[in-house]
Amino acid sequence: MTRPPRIAMLGGTFDPVHNGHMRSALELRDTLELDRVHMIPAPQPPLRDTPQVSPQKRLELLQTAIGDTPGLEADARELERDGPSYSVDTLRSLRHEYGEQARLVMAIGWDAFLGLDQWHKPEQLFAFAHLVVIARPGHAEAPSTPLMELLGEREVDSVSRLMASPHGQVLRVTLPSAMAISATQIRQSLEQGKSIRFLVPETVERAILREGLYQRWQSAH
Repeated sequence: MTRPPRIAMLGGTFDPVHNGHMRSALELRDTLELDRVHMIPAPQPPLRDTPQVSPQKRLELLQTAIGDTPGLEADARELERDGPSYSVDTLRSLRHEYGEQARLVMAIGWDAFLGLDQWHKPEQLFAFAHLVVIARPGHAEAPSTPLMELLGEREVDSVSRLMASPHGQVLRVTLPSAMAISATQIRQSLEQGKSIRFLVPETVERAILREGLYQRWQSAH
């Protein structure tokens, strides 16, 4: 019998995509034995003082970072959607694409997880997908009472138990690398003319420097 496909959604602003994002995607793929990881840029990052790049450019940098890496895909569906973009709508779209038996996972970091009960229709997420929380070693803050009530009895303790059903469970994982790289740090370094070598994929670094992205001096030309 053919195993149902195992698919993950990994969202973010990717502003810009960096090596931490890429290692997380790869390690999720390997830890959960995923067939595909959809890396999905959000339409609009929070307002910042640093120079902005367009959503399309963030997508292009993500595509550049992925290259021909097996199992990773830069997915533009949230950028192409009219109106507000909610995770539940993205999961509904992926569920429709892959079918009812696919093992669909939404992967989020610990900070995002702590605010999950404040998301748009958070209880509906579990009707479409499992939730995989990427834990940070030494991260002490505990989930709130409303969040624990949302999770209920959904938490499982192994990948095999998670993948026994198409959706509805929660698994916490600690990835091997746990790289402490910040997109904010990268933008600030670029603004200050400092090197971002080894923080982002080499192809992304070349594209950023070639096009003057995130660099204030570029606006004077």
